Amino acid sequence: MSVVLRLRRGGAKKKPFYQIVAADSRFPRDGKYLEILGTYNPKSESEAVTLDRVKLEKWIKRGVQISDTVRSLISKTKG
Repeated sequence: MSVVLRLRRGGAKKKPFYQIVAADSRFPRDGKYLEILGTYNPKSESEAVTLDRVKLEKWIKRGVQISDTVRSLISKTKG
């Protein structure tokens, strides 16, 4: 089993809303997930990103792979 941090899409047509989740790489994009780590709303004025740092650090210590998009969102929230 390979675990990945990635985005899970929700919201209505043309109004996307994403959850940052830890999921098995075999699961579909909007399918099952192991844990929700945060949210990302690209339609808000400030492109709001919320992250649970404790959960994020827990998964990184376990050696999880991180998608490119999630990696860039994490770096935006740190600085």
